[in-house]
Amino acid sequence: MEIIGKLVNITDEKIMPARIIIDKDRIQAIVPLSEEEASAFPLPYILPGFVDAHVHIESSLLIPSEFARLAVVHGTVATVSDPHEIANVCGLPGVEFMIRNGQSVPFYFNFGAPSCVPATRFETAGASLDAAAVEQLLQSVEIKYLSEMMDFPGVLAKAPEVMAKIAAAQRLGKPVDGHAPGLRGDQARDYIAAGISTDHECFTAEEALDKLRYGMKILIREGSAARNFDALIPLLNDHPDQMMFCSDDKHPDSLVAGHINQLCARAVAKGINVFKVLKAACINPVLHYGLDHGQLRVGDPADVVLVEDLEHFQVKQTWIKGQLVADNGRSHIVTVHMAGADPINSFRARPRVIADFSYPLDKWGEQENVEQVYVIEALDGQLITNKLVVPVADTLPSNGQLNANPDKDVLKIVVVNRYQHAPVAKSFIRNFGLRRGALASSVAHDSHNIVAVGVDDESICRAINLVIEHKGGLSLVDPERGPGTHAELILPLPVAGLMSLNDGYQVAEHYTALDHKAKAMGSKLGAPFMTLSFMALLVIPHLKLGDLGLFDGDKFALL
Repeated sequence: MEIIGKLVNITDEKIMPARIIIDKDRIQAIVPLSEEEASAFPLPYILPGFVDAHVHIESSLLIPSEFARLAVVHGTVATVSDPHEIANVCGLPGVEFMIRNGQSVPFYFNFGAPSCVPATRFETAGASLDAAAVEQLLQSVEIKYLSEMMDFPGVLAKAPEVMAKIAAAQRLGKPVDGHAPGLRGDQARDYIAAGISTDHECFTAEEALDKLRYGMKILIREGSAARNFDALIPLLNDHPDQMMFCSDDKHPDSLVAGHINQLCARAVAKGINVFKVLKAACINPVLHYGLDHGQLRVGDPADVVLVEDLEHFQVKQTWIKGQLVADNGRSHIVTVHMAGADPINSFRARPRVIADFSYPLDKWGEQENVEQVYVIEALDGQLITNKLVVPVADTLPSNGQLNANPDKDVLKIVVVNRYQHAPVAKSFIRNFGLRRGALASSVAHDSHNIVAVGVDDESICRAINLVIEHKGGLSLVDPERGPGTHAELILPLPVAGLMSLNDGYQVAEHYTALDHKAKAMGSKLGAPFMTLSFMALLVIPHLKLGDLGLFDGDKFALL
């Protein structure tokens, strides 16, 4: 078999019309075309496959095989995948499920060993992986690296358990991923010196430059909620060997629209040299993680992508190990949707009642004359939040209770423990913009308890009970016809409360319907459900809500 086109040699920065001869799953030879052959008809450009250098597959709401089915259409042949989400719910069996399912399709899922399960000691998770369990995972050939070390205070304090995990990765010659939002100066230097090699959490160029100076690789992230591309892309000009592209978290509607190919197009449109762009998209992840993907060399696996041009990166064909997996927008990956299977999960929450969500004015015990309350300020396109203090009057106090006030865009946010029956954590949040109803989700990084935002307690209760009834999912309740008459929508996620068993394109349509409905209820956020999923992510500053209460990400302590 052979593939003909303009071969893009990224390392040597050359383009040569060529014939790639493939025998079974390998490139057997690369033969230059004559001038006559090269001019006979328009030739596509031949690239190595795109690599998402850091992604949580679970956030696509799809099992790995379905993620692959959608991603190959956009020329993605590989991911560097952190199974941190399912590990926090199901532990080692969850990681094993991801590996097994990923092996059922032609795609490179390069899984890491989750380093922070639970993510912090200030929340309730479904599992715990100590240093011995992490080392056991790292010894597996399927595990390519130690996943993002979110406990940067533990690294800086040289906590024994944290350092043991890093040391295990170093002994086995596997890279250690980082996660240190906002870390600068001496602290960034010390964090990197401990053996941390990457960071995908930089939200300013100044922060990224600080870390680049100390030798860290920086991942330019553009996901469904966190979008740092515009802030960081100028750095690719001067640091082409130290940067990669990633999505981190990508919802299914976004994956249907495009993937790393979109970032290539945007980077070229900003005037970045195309070879530098393709280094970040195709080559740097392979080199950094020591991956097995083909780089368009003789003897490499035949992992080949054909694009129409080097401006828009519209993918014509994707080949993995000599197998055509996508052709002109149509995926050829065949998946088993496991219909009727008993999915892996951990969900023991019981239905709640409306009274569980009341917020008494005397919440602070004996304290009297409370005049102010904390409010989380969600930021569109960012995982970080602001910590606000607003007058109690903004919460429409009545009958000794604090309430949501949509006129001031102060809504109620709650977190319900999904692993055991426990008191509900409650606070307030701004920038969700809902004028009525509630949203709820069992995708709630990192422990994946149930998080909900809403205007009234009845809608919040209904939305959460829908999630509990289905043992996981995204739900929406809209009292569009007045009190007592609610429209209810649910996208069930029976796999760990994180992923669907259904066809990926159908899941994307279902998610899009939820997204449109949330925006019709008043939300101005680009991705309301994705943003909601990060409001319980304690390891990202500045203020978040976990199942044990409000958490100050700067002090790394419960308020």
